[in-house]
Amino acid sequence: MRVAIAGAGNVGRSIAQELIDNGHQVTLIERNASMIREERVPGARWIRADACEVASLEEADLARFDVVVAATGDDKVNLVVSLLAKTEFSVPRVVARVNRAENEWLFTEQWGVDVAVSKPRVMAALVEEAVTVGDLVRLMTFRQGEANLVEITLPTDAPHVGHAVHTVPLPRDCALVAIVRGKRVLTPGPDDPLEPGDELVFVCTADVEDDVRAVILGADSVERTRRGE
Repeated sequence: MRVAIAGAGNVGRSIAQELIDNGHQVTLIERNASMIREERVPGARWIRADACEVASLEEADLARFDVVVAATGDDKVNLVVSLLAKTEFSVPRVVARVNRAENEWLFTEQWGVDVAVSKPRVMAALVEEAVTVGDLVRLMTFRQGEANLVEITLPTDAPHVGHAVHTVPLPRDCALVAIVRGKRVLTPGPDDPLEPGDELVFVCTADVEDDVRAVILGADSVERTRRGE
C-alpha cells in the first residue's frame, strides 16, 4: 500500500515507521527544511514541499497513493490537505489528525476526511475504557458519524454472562469483533461463552448504541445513562 503523510513531526514519523515496519511504501511530505531528517525514518521517501499547494502535490504524484494521512500539528493545514487529496487527486482513503477538540466537527467528508483521529477524544476514551465497567465507551469513529468502535466491560450481573455469543440478540448494524479476556484477544465464535470482566469490542452505527447497551447490560442501563448516573 502506498501512503503519503503530510507532516514529519513526531506523529508523522511514528506513523511512517510503523507502516514501513508493516511492509507499506511511505512518503513523508514536509515543508520545513529543518524537519527533513531522513535518518530518522530511513525507509521512507522524503519530499520537501508544502502539502497545501496543488503544484507540490502534483509533483509528489499524489494521485498514485492509496492513503493520505494529514498529520501536522495545525488543524487548518490538515483540513486543506484532506480536501485537496480527496477532491483534486481522488485519493481513496484520507485520514486526518485533529489537534484541538473544538475543531473536531469540521473533520467530515465535506472536507475530504474519511477518518478523523482526535487526540483529545482518543485519550479521553482510553481513560474511560480503563476505569469504566458496565457502560458503553466509544473508542473511535469510522467515516465521521457512520460507524463507531465501542467497548463494554461486562459486570458480573450482566444479563448474558455465561451465555454463548450466538444467543445474544444484537441489533442491526452491529458486530461483535473481539473479546479481550485478560491478556488474550479472542475472535468471537458462536459458541464462546461470555465471562465477567470480558471487554467486548463492537463496530456499530451511532443510532444503535443504546440498543447495544440495553442488550448487553440490561434495559435499565440506558435509562441510568440518560440520567447521568
